[in-house]
Amino acid sequence: MKRLRMASLIALMIPAAMLGQKKEIQDLQRDFGLLQMDVRTLQRSFDEKIAALTVLLQQTLDSSNKANTALALLEREVRERLREQEKTVVAPVAGLGSKVDAMADEFRFVKESVTEMNARLNRLQTQMTELDTAIKTINAPLPPPPGSGQAANPGGAPAGISPLALFDNAVRDKMAGKSDLALQQFNDYIKWFGATEQACEAQYFAGEIYAARSELEAAIQAFDAVLEKYPSTCVKKADAQYMKAKTLAKAGQRTAAVTELREMLKRYPTGEWASKANTELKLLGFRTTPETPARRRK
Repeated sequence: MKRLRMASLIALMIPAAMLGQKKEIQDLQRDFGLLQMDVRTLQRSFDEKIAALTVLLQQTLDSSNKANTALALLEREVRERLREQEKTVVAPVAGLGSKVDAMADEFRFVKESVTEMNARLNRLQTQMTELDTAIKTINAPLPPPPGSGQAANPGGAPAGISPLALFDNAVRDKMAGKSDLALQQFNDYIKWFGATEQACEAQYFAGEIYAARSELEAAIQAFDAVLEKYPSTCVKKADAQYMKAKTLAKAGQRTAAVTELREMLKRYPTGEWASKANTELKLLGFRTTPETPARRRK
């Protein structure tokens, strides 16, 4: 009897359990359906965002291509304009350079002509001196007989000495490297024919020989004599001042050399001597003279 009741109770519990399981399955199916709907929604949203990003990326690429194209066009235009400006500027500058070269040649020719004219004037002065010496020699009394111990021409050049020949011989010996003989001849010329214009040149060449032999004090004195003793018509004034400055620097008198170069720039503010003076100042480590605005415009 008890077994019958237990079997009946089990029979009643089985449908109830099956009914509970069925409800759970339905709940699971409903949750799974909702999950699928959420997945589809997320997929759709993701696809939309990917599509939007793709559109933005394509637009960015298009903008970049347009910018590259515009930059290439701008570069080509700039190059074309530069070429046009080069054509319009180079030709006038080249023409100006040719004119400057032509003017430089003309100035050089004028300078050479002036130098040649000064040389001719010096020769004429020397010839006049020779003529004056010849006249004095003719009018002079006869020399004393040999053995009397008196000089042929006291206080002046020995008889038969020509100023032009003496100067030319001295220059030739200097160029040949016979510095002792050339120096003696230049000093004789200064002593005997100091009133001629070529005496200034003889004094300068003597200074060059002293400088080459490192007799610096004697060289400075010789260049000083060119600057102070002889008139402004002396063609070696600028050379003497330049060589004096270089000799002072070589002798260790840097301040005096710089002072001389500054004074030289005052006398010759432009041209070859100004350039040489500025070069020496730079070598000595001093500030060079800047060009004035007017000079730059020229």
